[in-house]
Amino acid sequence: MGKFCKCNSRLLCMCLLPCMMTGHLLIYIMVSIFVTISYSPPKITTHFIAPGISSNSSTLASHPVAPFWNLRLVDSALWNQLQHAWDRQHNPILRGNTTGRMTKPKAKVLSENGDECLSDCTLRKCSVPLVHDLNSLPEHIRAFIRSMHCRDYPLLINQPGMCGRNSFGLHSLMLLLAVKSQVGNFENRQAIRETWGRSGLVKGESNKKGGLVRIVFLLGRQDSSTGPHPDLKNLLELENQKYGDILQWDFRDAFFNLTLKDLLFWGWLKQYCPTATFVFKGDDDVFVRTDALLDYLHKQREEHKLWRAFTNETDMDLFVGDVINNAMPNREPSMKYYIPESFYKGAYPPYAGGGGVVYSVSLALRLREVSERVRLFPIDDVYLGMCLHRLGLSPHHHPGFLTFDLPETDRGNPCAYRSVLLVHRRSPKEMLTLWKQLLNLPGQC
Repeated sequence: MGKFCKCNSRLLCMCLLPCMMTGHLLIYIMVSIFVTISYSPPKITTHFIAPGISSNSSTLASHPVAPFWNLRLVDSALWNQLQHAWDRQHNPILRGNTTGRMTKPKAKVLSENGDECLSDCTLRKCSVPLVHDLNSLPEHIRAFIRSMHCRDYPLLINQPGMCGRNSFGLHSLMLLLAVKSQVGNFENRQAIRETWGRSGLVKGESNKKGGLVRIVFLLGRQDSSTGPHPDLKNLLELENQKYGDILQWDFRDAFFNLTLKDLLFWGWLKQYCPTATFVFKGDDDVFVRTDALLDYLHKQREEHKLWRAFTNETDMDLFVGDVINNAMPNREPSMKYYIPESFYKGAYPPYAGGGGVVYSVSLALRLREVSERVRLFPIDDVYLGMCLHRLGLSPHHHPGFLTFDLPETDRGNPCAYRSVLLVHRRSPKEMLTLWKQLLNLPGQC
């Protein structure tokens, strides 16, 4: 009897074991399904307004649904098509890269029949790139499309000795101020020279450290295509003879050609001023607290030296400004920053916008190199973000870069500028007034 019961117990266990395992499996499946259904991804916060919308607008840019650098060919967007061709051309997997060095792409655009053609940027022999609604676009956008493949322009005014020997016994330039200006903006340039843009040995705000500072103004040429202009060539020559700080290239100076000033300046920097340490690039209507900026740059350089002691990295990848994230192209035709969908599709990469940025010269030389693989874009700030993105870098945000100005109630208070490195915008008269107010700032606040 006991033996019979023992056999029945074993048989019962063998029968129940599969049922128990199946039950556990069903419970696991039900729990997994419940977790999957109830999970919701974290919300991603949008950060900034789209470029071109005023700072008073409450409209936010949509969060990008995909990275801006998309190798998928977008049939209706010209920039995406041209960039896609370059990406394939220089892809080391598709093409192979035996030298490991960048080769400058040939100047090619799509002709009206859809084929690529070599172009002569001087003679304008190449056909206009294929855009289905080209005639419906504003003239300044059409002008950019016609010349967006051109990158080499001769210097009309040069300063080859800008970064050479100096009388201060210093071996290299601490800070080179590169200010984008136009031929007719004499007053802006003079106000900058008399205030924050003075060349020479400049003390830091702490008076402990300073550095050698030089300034150059980046100009194109004026012509009838941008409107009637008085002939200012002789005045510009006199200005350059007196101050020796003008760089002018033979291209049409227009808003959508500001990107050319970056490219051409990087080339000039490599040839004539590669030993400088930092570059400030900005507009001629900003005010910079140069002494405070020098203190900040000294701190960054010291931190880099400490970091370099523990790594093999020698280049300093510093790029600082007022960073804009998650911005989309402005599709409003009446806006200054209007980019039609037929020209570019996608989101913008993170970029430092507004009137000025600061970056290391070592990074500037790398930006110059990588720019040879990035198609020109009509908004210069966005283009710098594109080049940084291609290098695998992002701009660093600094709250002292006030590209949308101080609150209106604080603008007349000198003590409100204690933490400011740059403020945008200021007229020549406002620059001179603010400069005098800030001379005795430490004793006032």
